[in-house]
Amino acid sequence: MDTPLLSVNHAVLKIGSTTVFNNLNFQVDKGENWALIGDSGSGKSALLQVIAGKFHLSSGSIRYYFHENFLQKHHPDDAHLTFHRLIALVESRHHFRNLSNTSDFYYQQRYNSSDSEDALTVEEYLSAIKPFFDGPACWSLPKTLQRLKLDELKDKQLIKLSNGETKRLMIAVALLKNPVLLMLDNPLAGLDVQTRAEFNLIISDIIGSGITVIMATSPLEIPAAITKVAVLQKGTIAQQIPVKHLDPAAFTQTGNQKLDRDELSALLNTNRNANYKWVVKMDKINITYGQKAILKNVDWQIKQGDRWALLGPNGAGKSTLLSLINGDNPQAYANDIILFDRKRGTGESIWDIKSKTGFVSPELYQYFPTDNSCLQVIESGFYDTLGLFRPSDSIKTAIALRWMRALEIDHYARILLKNIPASAQRLCLLARALIKNPSLLIFDEPCQGMDTHQQQHFKMLVDTICELSDVTLIYVTHYQHEIPGSVDKILRLDKGLVVG
Repeated sequence: MDTPLLSVNHAVLKIGSTTVFNNLNFQVDKGENWALIGDSGSGKSALLQVIAGKFHLSSGSIRYYFHENFLQKHHPDDAHLTFHRLIALVESRHHFRNLSNTSDFYYQQRYNSSDSEDALTVEEYLSAIKPFFDGPACWSLPKTLQRLKLDELKDKQLIKLSNGETKRLMIAVALLKNPVLLMLDNPLAGLDVQTRAEFNLIISDIIGSGITVIMATSPLEIPAAITKVAVLQKGTIAQQIPVKHLDPAAFTQTGNQKLDRDELSALLNTNRNANYKWVVKMDKINITYGQKAILKNVDWQIKQGDRWALLGPNGAGKSTLLSLINGDNPQAYANDIILFDRKRGTGESIWDIKSKTGFVSPELYQYFPTDNSCLQVIESGFYDTLGLFRPSDSIKTAIALRWMRALEIDHYARILLKNIPASAQRLCLLARALIKNPSLLIFDEPCQGMDTHQQQHFKMLVDTICELSDVTLIYVTHYQHEIPGSVDKILRLDKGLVVG
């Protein structure tokens, strides 16, 4: 019998007072490539982190047979060639550093030209990535740039990449290391329709090059080259089945969705909104960075109570357009923009705009500090700060907890944001956006990483909010089925132009 590549044996993982795994066993044999599926919080991401050596088991063990075999075969001189260097993990958050390598990027940096210069370009960043071993490299820089369609982005600074472009870059970084084992945590999140379709072929190429793949993903998005599926349930592996025997529909049942309409109505009346003729009015908006035009002659008029979907492929200019509305982009002052019946540049502050806006995006998730408790994170939405920097107010804390109950995350209230699943982190940021009952809600890919139940519950919540109030909504997604039923208007961007 062949030696397995990897085995996880009787694993127990505890984070704080929470038991994430309880006697989990998992084995990967040669020729197998795995998809990990399961509800939010079932342990998919944690299992990838444990295998990568980022979490340490409370008890149990992991044996890296592929590392032992590699050392026997190659006899490398490098005594520090541990199993970590044979593994690449693509996580939900990136870890880019600025050019001086002194600090991480910050949220608004991409929109400030002088600050964004302190960032490597895509080509500079990828050129610094070295394979783990000085042998033949299957994934060279030219091949990786071409295969991940990063050639046209070579000169773009990291901080200015869209969410989907960043995800492709993270996969490229992993491939340039030419690992033995590649692990991907929800890799399709943030990718547009075309790139998701191409991803199936990319995974086949990766596996065909001899790299073993383990990926946490939706049961509806398992690439054809994956051979086995592990179903995680409450910290254990409930099933292990060949992918050909998987019935995705059996794992996407949403059950009965429940929502307390009276409670939601009461929450929406905690802060009454003013009435506006124009929530947003844009006339011939043009945004450029250097010689590159990002938005070209964009017109957009949004009245109070409108519900819009903002659609378009990765890099179309959606995030830049939203940054003009949310007060984060200083180029707003050079354009003809009215927000909440007031022309930009007539004395209003960024905080005036943010006080009327509830906002969540992949970039906000990426840069939001994680050392506050979930309750503190949500309460910070009253002040539009990235975290709570003042003593909690008992009345505001009570409202935050009520929103947590509405989003079914109140059991995380006292836990640090960094210690809960990524999908629950995103739900906390959604509660933070809702807490002050703003006039305008901007939801940029809000359902990333959520399981089917969470997606359906959130859609119902949004539709009910729209039914019970005159809130204005801008909703961005790459998945048609995620768009709430209350949305009845569409603005479609492509290469900075309005195309529909």
